Amino acid sequence: MPRPRLPLLLLLPVTVTVTVLLLLIPSSRPPPPPHSPIPCGAAPSDATAGRWVPTPPPLPPPLYTPSCPFHRNAWNCLRNGRPPVAALSWAPARCGGGVVPRVDPAAFLAGARGRRIGLVGDSLSENLVVALLCALRAGDAGARKWKRRGAWRGGYFPREDVVVAYHRAVLLAKYTWQPVENSKLQKDGIKGTYRVDVDIPSDDWVNITKFYDVLIFNTGHWWGLDKFPRETPLVFYKGGKPIEPPLSIFDGLKVVLKSMASYIESEVPGKTLKLWRTQSPRHFDGGEWDHNGSCVSHRLLEEHELDSWFDPRFNGVNKEARLVNSAIQEALVDTDIQLLNLTYMSEFRADAHPAIWLGKKDAVAVWGQDCMHWCLPGVPDTWVDILAARISHYFKQGDG
Repeated sequence: MPRPRLPLLLLLPVTVTVTVLLLLIPSSRPPPPPHSPIPCGAAPSDATAGRWVPTPPPLPPPLYTPSCPFHRNAWNCLRNGRPPVAALSWAPARCGGGVVPRVDPAAFLAGARGRRIGLVGDSLSENLVVALLCALRAGDAGARKWKRRGAWRGGYFPREDVVVAYHRAVLLAKYTWQPVENSKLQKDGIKGTYRVDVDIPSDDWVNITKFYDVLIFNTGHWWGLDKFPRETPLVFYKGGKPIEPPLSIFDGLKVVLKSMASYIESEVPGKTLKLWRTQSPRHFDGGEWDHNGSCVSHRLLEEHELDSWFDPRFNGVNKEARLVNSAIQEALVDTDIQLLNLTYMSEFRADAHPAIWLGKKDAVAVWGQDCMHWCLPGVPDTWVDILAARISHYFKQGDG
């Protein structure tokens, strides 16, 4: 005998109830995978909180030698006879006693396959790029020099189709020499002026904003009276007209930083990793570079000494880095440009400059000791480790 059918109206409440229950039961789909932990050296804080420690044994072999074809002579300390810089590693506070691992050149190049990495700024960016090029050459013996698109120096790594290059733009903004024609001004001792257009990027990098996948900027070391003395001052323009009242060098720097940061925001694609490297501290002791300042030293500064060397309140010859850093941080507020802060970790390293080992016998007599740039191999190799960790982590996030 066939089972009697229930009226449709009687089935409806049951159907609604089942549907509601199914909606309330949590989904059985697996949760999204957690973000991979940030490797030691890749977090922005890793360079601003930590200490230098002896490199853990066994000591790794050097990544490059004095014969690296990307060297710049004045920083090639081993070839110039300087005793080797101490084997030290940076141990970030976040890493539980571990040190920033040395870059694996082959792995870095593989992770950066087809990418282009550009540095724009003054000679401290060049100091960093030379270390980076020499280190990466250990991962691709076929590396060759690359100077296209106006690059000052660079390298091409054919195994993974990677470009690393440096564009020299010491002020970032465009500046041009204007000789004085007015005889009255000449009597005042002014030979001419350098016109700085605060709202126009230098020709050296204005056409590369879409070319690179990573761009690292810096400026600051040229912003002083040693580069632009009273007889050849900087004069700042905006919109084609002189800024009134005239700006001091430091105030002009602050305007240029904000203007260039705004330009980078508008012209560099959002997917590009944009970093701004903070100042590299100088270690002149006993006077400025042209007043017998010296850095022939083999010791690191202690943490309690740093303020007396670098805090602007003490008006020492090495206060420049922190002053400029304050202006950089202010200019980057509300932008997607990230700080690459290498200042604090470098302040300790009074032992690691070329000093008197400059490769030319008359260089010290003419220029004084070099207590601003860094020996290679040396501190810039640790900068490379940190930069490589940060770039690799960024690429992995994007690939994921």
